Parts: sequence; structure tokens; C-alpha cells
Amino acid sequence: MTSPSADEAPLPDVAPQLRALRRRGGLTLEAAAARAGLSPAHLSRLETGQRQPSLPMLLALARTYGTTVSDLLGETAPEREPVVRGGSVPPAEAGGWTYWPAGNPGRAMQALRLHVPPGPQEGLVRVHAGEEWLYVLQGELRLTLGEAVHRLAPGDSAHFDSLTPHRIAAASPNGVDLLFVHTLLRSSVAELCLGDSRSPRPHGA
Repeated sequence: MTSPSADEAPLPDVAPQLRALRRRGGLTLEAAAARAGLSPAHLSRLETGQRQPSLPMLLALARTYGTTVSDLLGETAPEREPVVRGGSVPPAEAGGWTYWPAGNPGRAMQALRLHVPPGPQEGLVRVHAGEEWLYVLQGELRLTLGEAVHRLAPGDSAHFDSLTPHRIAAASPNGVDLLFVHTLLRSSVAELCLGDSRSPRPHGA
């Protein structure tokens, strides 16, 4: 898998979809922001197109609204087709993270190929209902689970309960490529967020 390039597709305008999903779910701006681990002001800027969400933020919003990143972005991969060809879906970039959908929308699990760029990560840690599985393809990954920090090399994988506070970051100078699968279970309580919820780019899947 190659690193991001200038030829990758830009992130589509998700503002109208975010606003429509929130209203369809009967959520106030404050309630939706709390579930996604954002401030109401930041979610408002996303809904009005003043700011574009990062990929971790898209994942949090997809969980909040019980949908997938593909649906948020209006991607139209055939829901019932079991095979997703490698060249059929162009990569997209969100907040410096590059991703390729590796599954179809409308499923209980969402599969992605990710490129996480190098660089410092901010202090936001994700906590939400469900499970996550990841597999390192290239580079080195730093995975924080609770108080434990793990370094994963190519061929290493991790499978964990998403209620464990977690964060992923590249630990190699050229970033890290990985396969990532998460369930779309929604918590019966608001999603929790540890750290500064006002941060504009929450890092961690």
C-alpha cells in the first residue's frame, strides 16, 4: 500500500449529511456533540462546512448516528456485493489520514485500510461501545489501551473492547499502514471522551 499523494480524492462536503442525520435522530446540537466527544461549537462548524472532520472524527460521528463513514460521505458501493475490488474505490483524505473503504455500507462492521501519517498526536482518547481489530501492514504503530502503550510491527494485530480508552498513532517516520475493522454498536449512554473535547482534531479511532 502506498503513502498518500496529491492524486487522492478530497474529502466531500459532509456538512448537509451531518446536519440531516442529527435532526433525523432527534438530537440537539449539544446532545450529538457530547456523544461524539466534541464541543457543540465544533460540531456546529462541521455542520455549516466551516471545518472539515478528520477521519477519527468521522468514525466518532458515524457511531453517534448509527451509520458508516461511507454513508456519511455519500459513497455508493453496492451494499449486497460481497467483493470489493482494490481499484474500485479511490482513496480519500481526512485530517491527514488517508483511507480506502474495504467493505460495503449498511453492515454491522466497517472495514477500512488506513494510512496514519507521522507527527505528534493530540491528547484525546476515544471510548465507545463495540469492538475494534487492526492489523499492521507497513510501518510501526503506537497503540494506547488504557495505561498500556504497545508498539506493533508489520504482521502484528490487536483486537480490543472499544470501551477501553484507546488511541492509535504512527511510530515510524513514514507513517503506518493498517487494516482496521470496527463494529457499529451504539452505547446506551453518551459516548465518553477523555481529554480536551475542544480539540479540533481528535486522534484515535
